Order: sequence, then C-alpha cells, then structure tokens
Amino acid sequence: MSTTSIPLDVAAAEEHLMQFLSVEGVTGQEANIAAAVSDALRKIGVPASAIRFDDANTRIPLPTQTGNLIVDIPGTRPGPRLLFSTHLDTVPLCAGAKPRREGDRIVSDGTTALGGDARTGVAVLVVVAETIIKHKLPHPPITLLFTVREESGLHGARELNPADLGGAAMCVNVDGQLASDLIVGAVGQENWEVEITGRASHAGVAPDKGISATLVGAIALTEAQRAGWFGKIVKPDGRGTSNVGIFGGKGNKPAGDATNVVTDYAFIKGEARSPEAAFATKIANGYKEAFAKAQAEVKTSDGDMAEVKFSHRASYPPFELGKDSPVVQRATKALGMLGIEPVYVFSNGGLDANWLDKHGVPTITIGAGQAEIHTIKEYVNLAEYEIGCRLAILMATLDD
Repeated sequence: MSTTSIPLDVAAAEEHLMQFLSVEGVTGQEANIAAAVSDALRKIGVPASAIRFDDANTRIPLPTQTGNLIVDIPGTRPGPRLLFSTHLDTVPLCAGAKPRREGDRIVSDGTTALGGDARTGVAVLVVVAETIIKHKLPHPPITLLFTVREESGLHGARELNPADLGGAAMCVNVDGQLASDLIVGAVGQENWEVEITGRASHAGVAPDKGISATLVGAIALTEAQRAGWFGKIVKPDGRGTSNVGIFGGKGNKPAGDATNVVTDYAFIKGEARSPEAAFATKIANGYKEAFAKAQAEVKTSDGDMAEVKFSHRASYPPFELGKDSPVVQRATKALGMLGIEPVYVFSNGGLDANWLDKHGVPTITIGAGQAEIHTIKEYVNLAEYEIGCRLAILMATLDD
C-alpha cells in the first residue's frame, strides 16, 4: 500500500480521540473507558462476539474494576497474527479532564492532566480497526489488546495469559510521543522496601534506652550513597539507577509522632533499574547491605539493635530487540513509506512492552502525539497523532 492510498479519515480519527479523552478511567477504574471502547468497536463493525475481557484483574494485587479488553479481528489474507496494544488507564491527575481543541493541539482546561497517555493509543487501535473494516484492506489476523493498570505497575500486561493472544507473532504497542521514535527496548525494575522496628523511649530522659528507626534509615541511605548505589549507578559489572521514594510510616503516616519520643518504626521504599535484571537485583542487594550495616551501628546502652526486615522483588523484566527483529523491520519499512527516518530508542522507563516481550511476543512501541504527560500542561499534538494512525494502519496491512 502506498502512503497516498492510506484511506485515513482524519476527522473521524480526531473524533475518536476526543471521545476517549472525555471518558474518565484512572488506573484501576477502567470500566467506563472499556465500555466506551467496546461500544465504539461495535459501531464500526466489530462483532460483539469478537470483544471480550480476560480475568487478569482477579490476579492483580490491587482493586481493579475489569480485566484486559481483547478484540480478535479475522485476517483477510494469510500471515502471522499481529498484536496491537495500548493501555486504558490514566494517572489520577487526569480525573475530571475536559479536553478541548486549541489550534493543532488538544489540551485540558489547565486544572488536570489530559490523558493523552495513552488515550492516543486507544484511539489509534480503534482507528486501525475502523479503517481496515470500512475499506476492506487486506490484512493478516489481528488482535487488539487494551490493558488495565499500566500506570500503577504494568499489572494488566504482567497478569495477562499469553494464550489469550492467539499466537501473535509480533506486537505494536502505542504509548509514546513521536511516531519516528521506535522504542526497541527498556530497562527492568526491582522494587525494594524495608521495615525498621526500633524501640520508643523518652528522648530527653532516657534516649540511650531507645532505638531510633529514623536514624537507622538515615545511616543506611547515607551508606548506600557512599557505596555508589544511589541515583545514577555505573559499576565495572553494570549500570543502572535507583531512588528512594518513600520514607515514613505505613499508610501515609509519618515515622513517629512526637519530637520527645525516640522513633520506634520507619518504612522505606525504593526502586532499582537496569538493562540487566541481575544488576537491578544487585543494586537492591546493595541497599540491603547498607541497612544491615546501619542496623549494627545504632544500639541501646545495653547493646540491643533494631529489627530490620528488607525485601525486594522484580517489578518488570528488561528487554531489547535487535534491528533485524521482524517487528522492528516492519516498523522501519512503514516509516520509510511515510518518508520518516526511524530513531531507535532504549527507554529508561517500563512499558507494557516489557511484559509482552516476556510473554513471548516481540514488541515495539510507537508514539502518537502524547506530550508533557502526567502534568497539567499535557497536550496531544494532532499532526503527530495523524502520523501515528497512518503508521499503525501501514503496519497492519503491509505484506509480510
């Protein structure tokens, strides 16, 4: 198919986008946007029997209204099954968004984020289905996947049953800004947390009888920084990043509640990222060692120490596709037909693609105009959104 023959109805594509931006669906509360997408798909000719939900939400360890939305579109010519994916949810800052057009952009009213991340992707997938059905474009079997709880930990993709994807050979994930940026890989992440149980005592009368959980935590984090495990990490055997995100009590409570009481409990939570899963684990273990050293430094006058419970687990695995991967070659060819030079990107943030690749479906991520995401300045670049739509349609209909 030539670029001039891509039968994209730009007005209809923008109408889909505006509609989906107007439907609230923050992470974990995707039922309404899932219903809106299902309704839109039925209106463009997708049989209700082809639209289904999985039970991933029953395995997600956070309250989640619905499972992933999966749509199967039979092929009109032979070829490996293609998977197109995006996520339904938005960050909480998007609650109550009121999208409006402002020149060549869609913006919010300035009090919330917009939700272009990833409602641009939601709209692109619907546009792909609408275009190939309406214009009877030859295509192989296609599955559309709309995941839940991406923003709060890639949970929908993680808990997906690969068997529900119908043997897809490759995937195009729509969740980015520029269509020319082909995200071919991303770091993996290890989450760690520690509970420090000290001993309360009167800070003025008998401070030596107490064990300060706050002090243990502070010393540990200082030790981790001195050992090179905080922030940007470059070691002879690997590289990565880490951060401490929470230092307090549990349930959004402070660590301690009075200045005259030695703090008896603290909860600290952080992350470690690396292109290599083993090195992300090594970063987390670096923090574990730092807390063990701090534990030994803070003692009562009787030699008692705090109890330190440190745990860590993989949040998502890293992956990287070679330029010779069929899905990368397909995207590169499609961009070439649009006269666009591809930029191959390795992301320092996690994507549904991390888990889809782990599930056995090599996945490339493309952009469709979302910008300034997770802020009240968020907007959608409509010219870039149009390019994303055209790129996705090309990838759905290219000859193998």
